[in-house]
Amino acid sequence: MQMINGESDALLAVTAAEAGAAVVRELYGRRLARHEKSAGDFATEADLAAERAVLDVLRAARPEDAVTAEESGHTGTAAAHRRWLVDPLCGTLNYAVRTPLACVNVALRAGSEVTAAATADPFGGEVFWTDGERALVRRDGADTELAPAAGSALVDVNLDPPFPNAPGFHPARLLAEPGFAARFRPRVISSTLAVAWVAAGRRAAYVTDGHLADSVHFAAGIALCRAAGCTVTGLHGEPVHTGAGGLIAAADAETHAALLELVERQRAHPADAPARAEAVSTERAPV
Repeated sequence: MQMINGESDALLAVTAAEAGAAVVRELYGRRLARHEKSAGDFATEADLAAERAVLDVLRAARPEDAVTAEESGHTGTAAAHRRWLVDPLCGTLNYAVRTPLACVNVALRAGSEVTAAATADPFGGEVFWTDGERALVRRDGADTELAPAAGSALVDVNLDPPFPNAPGFHPARLLAEPGFAARFRPRVISSTLAVAWVAAGRRAAYVTDGHLADSVHFAAGIALCRAAGCTVTGLHGEPVHTGAGGLIAAADAETHAALLELVERQRAHPADAPARAEAVSTERAPV
């Protein structure tokens, strides 16, 4: 656990995520202004205020570190060895319609590895965190080791576009695969809180498309899953952040192998996909 000025990066990530979560709770249920970013994507005043709270904590403790934040973008040099990745409210659309499924993600990339991370659940009163070696959940000031488990058979699938690997992979087609329905039960909570739930044994797996290197949405959850001992790869079994991109984070190797086989079936037979797969309802999961 790296210490700077007597404070570990991991506990700083926890403090910063908790600061953002406090703002998210405080503003929940209020009529909040929306700031449009792109088609179907927006931020609320809660996103902006939570990000300010997170950044205030990080900058006070680590003023020399670079930051990439969802709403305010990049600070520091592009080649910075230490970069904080901040998603102040993952699940904005849920939050905006008063559905309490959201999280605050804070992660530190030092060199090529995420060495500290925290995912705070503002409404569950929990912070999932890692120092790169252990994975824990903090509730009421007490820490408990995370224990992945596949017994629920619940698999969260991110249906949020874009889908850079289509037509070779499309998450809607994964849900339509007979082999998926025979073994798993799909869930879409529209927040990367579900990635932390894989590490905690509350989900059997999480699957998404996309290029996730330095992702403010996914860096914390990936780090949690790795530290907890989950099987974590890209969409086609390659090391995460290499190759095609995407993510399969599974509680165990058996679950991962079953999902990988279903994904590979799409790549091998893209022409067999239902012609109207794109018409399946697609919530914007990280929004």
